[in-house]
Amino acid sequence: MEQKKTVLLIMGSTRAGRNCPKITAWIESIGRANSNYEYEIIDLAKWPLPMDDEPGIPALVTYSQPHTHAWSEKIKSASGLIVVTPQYNWGYPAVLKNAIDHLYHEWRDKPVMIVTYGGHGGGRCGKQLRRVAVRLRMRIVPTSPALRLSDAIIREGAELLPDREFQRYTSQVQRALSELADQIEGHERVMARMRRNWKATLAVLS
Repeated sequence: MEQKKTVLLIMGSTRAGRNCPKITAWIESIGRANSNYEYEIIDLAKWPLPMDDEPGIPALVTYSQPHTHAWSEKIKSASGLIVVTPQYNWGYPAVLKNAIDHLYHEWRDKPVMIVTYGGHGGGRCGKQLRRVAVRLRMRIVPTSPALRLSDAIIREGAELLPDREFQRYTSQVQRALSELADQIEGHERVMARMRRNWKATLAVLS
């Protein structure tokens, strides 16, 4: 039986009182309803990655810390990624940048969908994150939903009900998820073709 492909949803906020868990769970529910992938939510609050605690640069893959090895294996295991992040002061949170900066090669060729949220939708932090992802040679889907939160939710602590608050964004999230699936399946086809060609080459050489 073929193992299901796994999509990791990385929550970009660890702030107390954050809305990220509800938003990420809402995106996960749409993904589960529209695909046959396994979805796993990654809460960076449960992945302590101290800043600058590795002696070597990530590109050398000379990891010395157990948490870095675990983080590396988790990202390598994913067929695709969904990054869900708020916009803080026009950028994305330091905890998310730190999680990215702990690795290097593991991000390469990973299909990724970026979802931002905030009072202005988070478009500016999305652009910053996209620039980093491009340099890491990640495969970014074209659609990047930018979810707007009301002042009542941000400043007054009103309860966030994603199904109601984000109803107008549902089709956009579905489109982004479809693009992510296209990237995942396309990448799998390319890798399968490369494996077949390599096996054929080995057969000729032997």
